Amino acid sequence: MNKPRPKHLDLIRIKLPLPGFVSILHRASGALLFLALPLLLAAFDQSLRSIETYTSLTEFLAHPLAKLCVLGAAWALLHHFCAGLRYLALDLHLLHGLAGARASSKWVLAVSLLLTVLVGVKLW
Repeated sequence: MNKPRPKHLDLIRIKLPLPGFVSILHRASGALLFLALPLLLAAFDQSLRSIETYTSLTEFLAHPLAKLCVLGAAWALLHHFCAGLRYLALDLHLLHGLAGARASSKWVLAVSLLLTVLVGVKLW
């Protein structure tokens, strides 16, 4: 059998299902949290050192670009947490079949984005 197969797989043309998209975002948010961890720990350290360092940190975090970075870290944390709960439910066989996986993917995206919007409103 000689089947014509593509030599180069075009990843842009492949339509990824929603659970796969949530899986990729779960990995990306985990990587973002891992990379942001030293910065978050340094900010926590500066906030506890003295009142002067706390004041300088709050002035730095009042900048819109810093707020945007904090909002990105908040999205990563919230999405990673919601998707982690989804994977835990899948591992415990609480969600059955393809319909459960798709519905839970929609819920993960909706809840994590809603919580991120709430954090953004509180931040600004």
